Amino acid sequence: MIVILQTVLFIVLTASAGYFAFKGYYRVYKNIMLGNKKQSFTDQPSQRVKNMLLVALGQKKMFKNITPAILHVFIYVGFTITQIELIEIFIDGFTGHHRILYHAIENISFLRSFYVFVISLIEVLSLFVLFATVCFLARRWVLRVPRLNKPELKGWPIKDATIILLAELYLLTCIFSMNTGDMALHNGEYGFLVSGWLMPLLSGFSHTTIHVIERLGWWGHIFGVFGFLVYLPYSKHLHILLAFPNTYFGRLTPKGYIANMPEITKEINLMMNPEAAAVAPAATSDEPVKFGARDVFDLSWKNLLDAYSCTECGRCSAACPANLTGKKLSPRKIMMDTRDRLEEVGRGIEANKGVWKEDGKSLIENGYITVEELRACTTCNACVEECPVMISPLDIIVQLRRNLIMEDSNAPAEWTGMFANMENNGAPWQFSQQDRLNWEKG
Repeated sequence: MIVILQTVLFIVLTASAGYFAFKGYYRVYKNIMLGNKKQSFTDQPSQRVKNMLLVALGQKKMFKNITPAILHVFIYVGFTITQIELIEIFIDGFTGHHRILYHAIENISFLRSFYVFVISLIEVLSLFVLFATVCFLARRWVLRVPRLNKPELKGWPIKDATIILLAELYLLTCIFSMNTGDMALHNGEYGFLVSGWLMPLLSGFSHTTIHVIERLGWWGHIFGVFGFLVYLPYSKHLHILLAFPNTYFGRLTPKGYIANMPEITKEINLMMNPEAAAVAPAATSDEPVKFGARDVFDLSWKNLLDAYSCTECGRCSAACPANLTGKKLSPRKIMMDTRDRLEEVGRGIEANKGVWKEDGKSLIENGYITVEELRACTTCNACVEECPVMISPLDIIVQLRRNLIMEDSNAPAEWTGMFANMENNGAPWQFSQQDRLNWEKG
């Protein structure tokens, strides 16, 4: 009877977690799709797959900073390999059996040895994960690494990072409680490596107590995994999943390339070739042309995917020359503000039953990205180069800045003078085009 109740509880728990997790991930998908879809990111598929394998799976860009890269690999590999044991846990949960895979092959020597090797490997990797998790907590709260303690991380962001690290410690405790209790109950029959070392810790406990410890570890691990899946769409750790599509759909153009606006290119072509204006097709839309971006709707869906893929690691801001010289600009904050505004818009649409009602806000100002931040950017691409998952804060900055200048005429006097000189003289300096090469005389 107890077995049946446990199986029913497991199925109900799995279905509930699946439902709430799906709601969370679907909410993120809908928010990303609020971005415009004018740009295509499907060219050069072989290069895109290569980027995904090298950057998302292979962690290539992480190794520009070797110490956190190694610690991250410990967690990344350990987290991935540990899921193998989760397969058996799920099978046990749905069937009501215990270690069903082991007992199915226990009389086949080489398969049993392979099973023990895999579980022992998972346990050893879990020790590395334990070490890395403690190191990451120390980096945040003891060493207080500067890029992990910036103003934009105060409040929820730093709590979010700590919650995940503590959750990892919780899951590791459950894994070792489960395996060590199991080993003690079966007199070391399984032969797991680390659990074998830990067995003496349970030597003074009764059989019933050890069984309770093993069950608490098993159920605790399940609750932890399901809780993690439900929590992930609300955490910066969503990059665990989104790093793969984000690197696949990353820009393949040279980093220094800044795309022209088709509307401007069209106007310039007509100015340079007035004869073409007579035969130019009439506009087919009554919607006014918008230059640059003012809110999340104006950004591409890839920009919004970038925002959700941000790991908040701060490598972009640590490399930003504007940030290093004391300017307000932080590329990490640009991505966090974009995501926060997108979340606000998503909640507004949900509250109005799928319809967006203007709230009088935008991504520029209103507690989000300030004009001062946008003007501080030198478009050097340091942030793009440093990002471990191929995010481009610069693309968002350029689009917002274009909107300020072309829609609001909001530019410093120095910029306005330069624009006028370029328009009238074909150069940033105030002299006629005929004198442009005078500098080389003599």
